[in-house]
Amino acid sequence: MKRRDKSIFGAMVFVAAAAGPSSATAQTFQNYRCADGTQFIVGFFDYDKRAYLQIDGGPVTLARRPQLSGVRYSGGGVTLSITKAGTTVRHARRPATACERT
Repeated sequence: MKRRDKSIFGAMVFVAAAAGPSSATAQTFQNYRCADGTQFIVGFFDYDKRAYLQIDGGPVTLARRPQLSGVRYSGGGVTLSITKAGTTVRHARRPATACERT
């Protein structure tokens, strides 16, 4: 496991621990790699409508936003959109880029 992967994993474990012991089993983590080289991990919890991202070496909590099709989360200068057509992320004043699960 690479050093960066360990720090990302550690941050996600911290988020899960902070959420409480009973929620640790009701979680989903997904890894993504984007066309522009961005990589991130997103965590979802059954009890929470927010998405927890580890991107650019730091954690970001994204609130769910209304969208006609699919799901969109945003916060902290990051927007994550998940639709049938695919997943995109926009961050650090960059244009939205296509991402896929790894």
